[in-house]
Amino acid sequence: MNHPDNPLLQGLNTELPLFDKIKPQHVLPALNTVLQSNVREVRNLTGIEQPDWDNFMAPLEMLDEQIQRVWGPVTHLNAVKNSDELRPVYQEGVQKVAAYHADLAQNEALYTAIKKVRGNESFNALSAEQKQMVEHALRDFRLSGAELTGKDKERFKAIQMRLSELATTFEQHVLDATRGFELYIDNEADLAGLPDSIREAAAQRAQEHKQYQDGNGWLITLDIPSYLPFMQYSEKRELRARIYSAYATRASAGDLDNGPVIEETLKLRRETAQLIGFNHYGSYSLATKMANTTDEVTGFLRELADKTRTMAKNEITELKAFAKNNLGISDLQAWDIPFASEKLRQHTYAISEEELKPYFPEQKVLGGMFALVEQLYGIRIREENAPKWHKTVCYFDIFDKNDKKIAGFYLDPYARAHKRGGAWMDECTVRWQKPDGTLQLPVAYLVCNFDAPVGGKPALWTHNEVITLFHEFGHGLHHMLTKVGTRSVSGINGVPWDAVELPSQFMESFCWEREVATLFARHHETGAAMPDELFDKMVAAKNFHSGMQMLRQIEFSLFDMLLHSEFDPAGQQSVQQLLDDVRNEVAVLVPPAFNKFQNSFSHIFAGGYGAGYYSYKWAEVLSSDVYAAFEEEGITNSETASRFLDSILSVGGSRDLMECFEAFRGRKPGVDALLRHSGIH
Repeated sequence: MNHPDNPLLQGLNTELPLFDKIKPQHVLPALNTVLQSNVREVRNLTGIEQPDWDNFMAPLEMLDEQIQRVWGPVTHLNAVKNSDELRPVYQEGVQKVAAYHADLAQNEALYTAIKKVRGNESFNALSAEQKQMVEHALRDFRLSGAELTGKDKERFKAIQMRLSELATTFEQHVLDATRGFELYIDNEADLAGLPDSIREAAAQRAQEHKQYQDGNGWLITLDIPSYLPFMQYSEKRELRARIYSAYATRASAGDLDNGPVIEETLKLRRETAQLIGFNHYGSYSLATKMANTTDEVTGFLRELADKTRTMAKNEITELKAFAKNNLGISDLQAWDIPFASEKLRQHTYAISEEELKPYFPEQKVLGGMFALVEQLYGIRIREENAPKWHKTVCYFDIFDKNDKKIAGFYLDPYARAHKRGGAWMDECTVRWQKPDGTLQLPVAYLVCNFDAPVGGKPALWTHNEVITLFHEFGHGLHHMLTKVGTRSVSGINGVPWDAVELPSQFMESFCWEREVATLFARHHETGAAMPDELFDKMVAAKNFHSGMQMLRQIEFSLFDMLLHSEFDPAGQQSVQQLLDDVRNEVAVLVPPAFNKFQNSFSHIFAGGYGAGYYSYKWAEVLSSDVYAAFEEEGITNSETASRFLDSILSVGGSRDLMECFEAFRGRKPGVDALLRHSGIH
C-alpha cells in the first residue's frame, strides 16, 4: 500500500491524518486499495488451521485499523467540510464500506475461526479485555447474520447496504433542507427584541453570504445558533411563526421529503431483526445494551413521565397565564413558547442568556474546563500544531503527571457553511497495543456549532453552549483516558449504547458548581469573576421548565422505542399517528399538525440511536448517581475522581458496565439523584 502521492494512504503510517492534503480525488483510490488488501488478508486468516489470539485476533484488529485510518478522516470531512465534490465520492465510499462490512459480518469461515479461538485452551490465558473482545465478536457476528444461510444471508446483506444508503440520504436531506431556508432582514424594525450580540452575528452571517454581502442586512438561518436565539428573543410574532414553520417542516416535502426514507428504513429494520430471530428491531437493538427488554425501557420511561407530569402541567399553566397577562398572547402557539419562556425566565429570575454571555468567553471557558480535568485526573493539556481541515480548528495533546503524552484531540467549535449541525465527539485514532508491540495513542474529534468571534470580540458563549462543550469533552475523556490496549473494547468501543452518555452527562454537572465556574466564568473585558448574585440567579433558574424538558425527552424516547417494537410498518397506523398517540400519553405541549419532527429526527434515522434514544435518560440516571458521589465526597476530590477513572472512565468496554457502576458506587443505580438534580419531587 505504498502510494506516496495519496495522503489517505500516507496516513496509515502517520500519527495524525494529513487533513491539509486530503482532496476528494484521493478518497476512492485509497479506499479501494485498503479494501482489496483487507479482503486478501481475510482470506489468508481464514486459512489458519489453529487460530489463536496472536495469529488471528490481533491481525483481525489490524484490518479494522486500516479501514479506520483511511475511511475515518473521509467520514469526518463529510461532516465538517461537506462539498459538492466530496458528496458523490462519499456516497460511493459508503456503499463500498457497507458492502465490505456486510461481507465480513457474514463470513462463515471468519465466524468459525473465532469460535475456534473461543474453544482453544489458550483462550483461558487471555486477559479479561481480550476475552471480552472475542465474546463481543461472536455476539456481533450472530447479530450480523453470520448464522444465516442461502437467500436469507443474501437478503440480510442487501438490507444492510440499503439501510446505510438510507441513513446517508436522510442526513443529507436534513442538511439540504436546513441550508435551503434563509430569512434575510433588511428592515431594522424586524430585529425588535434581538440583543446586540445576536444582531452582530446575523449581520456577519449576511456579510459572509455571497448573495447578501453587498447589503447592510441580517441573515437568520435554521442552524441552531441562529434559529434558537431568534425564537427566544424576536418580538416579531409573524417572523417567529414563519421560521418555526420552516424548521418544523424540514425534509418533509418535494425531493427532500424524508417520509419515504423513514417508511423504508422501518420496514427494513424490522425485516433485519426477524431474519436474526427477534420479534422486532427494538429487541434486536437491545442485544448490545444494558437494558434487557423493550418492556423494561418503556416501563422506565413511563415511570419517569408519571413522576414528572404534575410539575410539567403546572409549568405550562404558569406559562400560558404569563403569556396572556404580560405579553398579550392569549392563544399560546408553538412559535411563542421559546419567546414566552425566555420572558418568564427573565421575569422570575431576572436573568437572561445574553446577560451571562460576557462571562463565558471562549478562551476562559476552555482554560477553566482544562483546569478542572487536570485537577481531577492529574493530567496536563497543551495546544500543539497539527494538520487541520479549517483554519479555526485547534489541536491539543494530553500528558500524564509524568509529562508522558497519553492522548490528543481536535477542537472545531464554530458553526459554518457545509458543516453538519449539532455537536459530537468522534474517534480519530483508538488506544491500541499493536501486534508489533507499539502503543497507538487515542485521538478524538470534538465538534460544536457555536457562533464564531464577531466584531473583534472573542467568541462569547451561552451557558447552554458551555454545557454542550463540557458534554462533548466528557465523551472525549471517555475515549482518551482509557487504559485498555485491546482495540475493540478500548475507549468508547464495546461500551453499551445506553451507557455511553454517562461520562458526558456527568461532565455537564460541573457547569453548575460555583467552585468550578470560578475557573472560567470571567468577564471578557474586565476579567472579573461572575458576581455571586448573578451566579446564584443562574443556578436558581437551572431547573426552569425542567418538567417540560423531561417530558419532551421522554416523548422522543418512547416514540422511538414504540416505533421499533410495537409499531407495524406494514400496518394501518402511520408514523405520525403513533407520534400523536405518544404525545397524547405523555406530552403537556402538543405541536401543530403541520409539525414533521420525525422527518429531521436524525438521531434515530441517521445517527445510530434507532431503538436507543432512551439511552440519554438511562445514562442520565447513571451519571446523576455517579455525580452524587462527588457531591458527597467533594466536587473536585481527586481521590473520588481517581476511583471513577479506575472503575468506569478508563475501562472502556472491557467489563460489564453494571459491574463497573457497582464497583464505584457500591450498589445498583437509582433515579433519586436524577429527580433531585432536575428539581422534580
